[in-house]
Amino acid sequence: MRKLIKGIKDTRDEMLHKVSWPTWADLQESSIVVSVASLVIAGVVLIMDLSFKNIMELIYTMF
Repeated sequence: MRKLIKGIKDTRDEMLHKVSWPTWADLQESSIVVSVASLVIAGVVLIMDLSFKNIMELIYTMF
């Protein structure tokens, strides 16, 4: 039980004093980058999906 309590105290100490947390501005910038990248990837997947659909429809109409 003592090991568990010591582990929790050590974790708390490390999170408060040894971890460098990002600033609010850094978090906002990172969120924007992730949002834009997600939209770009979603757009690429949409284009691939529509292209594949059209190709498959073309193949199915030939037979």
